[in-house]
Amino acid sequence: MLPSSAYTDPGVFAWEQRNAIAASWTCVGREADVLPRGVTQRAVTVGDVPLVVTRADDGPLAFANTCPHRGHELLPDGCTGASRSMVCPYHAWSFGLDGRLLGAPRMRGVEGFDPRGVGLVPVPLAVWHGFVLVNATGGAAPFDEHVGELDAVVAPYHPASLRLGGRHEYTLAANWKVIVENYHECYHCPLIHPELCQVSPPDSGDNFDLPGAWVGGVMSLRDGAETMSLDGRSLGVPIPGAPAGEVLYVGVFPNLLVSAHPDYVMTHRIVPLAADRTWVECSWLFPAAAFDRPGFDPAYAVGFWDLTNREDWAACESVQRGLASPHYRPGPLAPGEDAVHRWVTMVGRLYQGTPPHEPAA
Repeated sequence: MLPSSAYTDPGVFAWEQRNAIAASWTCVGREADVLPRGVTQRAVTVGDVPLVVTRADDGPLAFANTCPHRGHELLPDGCTGASRSMVCPYHAWSFGLDGRLLGAPRMRGVEGFDPRGVGLVPVPLAVWHGFVLVNATGGAAPFDEHVGELDAVVAPYHPASLRLGGRHEYTLAANWKVIVENYHECYHCPLIHPELCQVSPPDSGDNFDLPGAWVGGVMSLRDGAETMSLDGRSLGVPIPGAPAGEVLYVGVFPNLLVSAHPDYVMTHRIVPLAADRTWVECSWLFPAAAFDRPGFDPAYAVGFWDLTNREDWAACESVQRGLASPHYRPGPLAPGEDAVHRWVTMVGRLYQGTPPHEPAA
């Protein structure tokens, strides 16, 4: 395991905000949520870098949320706009949704001033299966290298075509990496997830060994179970082309967890707030045809995983308290924690300067 300071030290957390979150490809939400109908711009903070995501004529773009005049933010974090331009509230310099400078009061005719060189600073953005991911510092590897061969693993579930059926938000007293590590193993399932063990053997499945900055694998459903629910029944409809009899669990570095079932996809979007505090957005996505079923209620999936999430969150918060003990020393991992080992190796190599998508030697 990583040393306890990786989970408790504010200095390590500050380094991660710039070098693990802002410097990687971080998910800021589904495109339908980031830029819903009528919204042309949204301010987000990725790690410690403020950005603004816009809907330009050619699709979503991202820019540094800092006016090139004197540095004022164009929009407060979390706020949205619906106009075709962005106006800095400090001195009224205005910019198009493509980042071009449109107007600068009292600058017309000023010697040496060229508006063509005073646009917003662009940063890389990718829309992947309906999710918006941005590289806030601009120095990460191309997105295709970051996800590697994960695209083919996720594609059968068609996440971009699914509709939101439920969403919960949680704030945990735990480090963001503790949450991801807990997600990547079911060694703990027999003790804290009796409901999950009723529908999926905790020692089932295998993990992938494929290129990209991600970790994950599949677990089997028990005979007779159609999906993850309290009784194993699905009250929705199958996702066309999705594998039956198994659940896919993948974590895209640094903050997107995708749990794909035969009939729905659940995602966790993780936002680190402090060394010992993390916000998690959990969303449940279903095929459009499910909503046409008479009496369809997403609660069969939402309720099951909300219960399971809360069992996990209690465990994560206990781990965080234990990691803060002066007596904790990194322990060995069990064979069933091989995905955790892959994750902590990725993080440890990042601390040493190796990008997360590069394979271990």
